[in-house]
Amino acid sequence: MTIGDLVLHYLFSRLIQRLSSAAGLRQRGFTLLELLVVMVIIGLLAGYVGPKYFSQIGKSEVKAARAQIDALEKALDQYRLDVGHYPTTEQALAGLMKRPAGENRWQGPYLKKDVPADPWGNAYQYRQPGEHGELDLFSYGKDGKPGGEGEAADITNW
Repeated sequence: MTIGDLVLHYLFSRLIQRLSSAAGLRQRGFTLLELLVVMVIIGLLAGYVGPKYFSQIGKSEVKAARAQIDALEKALDQYRLDVGHYPTTEQALAGLMKRPAGENRWQGPYLKKDVPADPWGNAYQYRQPGEHGELDLFSYGKDGKPGGEGEAADITNW
């Protein structure tokens, strides 16, 4: 049995006790000691569960960035199929939403909404030609700087 189960069991048993007592008797509330015990247990649970919960938020931001990079890469591939080449580094990802000058075969926009920022509010980085392939598409991660570890690590398409 976990601490949470014990708390629920205790509170439920107290409720049943109060409901099953004689109807004419005056009911008394929870004692200060009982309330303090419950508050301490809730505090312990929050101290245990809180850090585990917040560590999951960081993992979900990394997953969201990977998904966005994948979606942007697919839109860039569609752009290349239509136009014959990827947008230049100067055109960047804006070429997915607005026809670049001189691109007659452009059939966009290639995204339903504007180019998103990464989950930390920074712009995705785009290079064409890329250092690691035809194009490089990446986020610098939580810290917004090259390199890093954990949540601050770069998230890339290579």
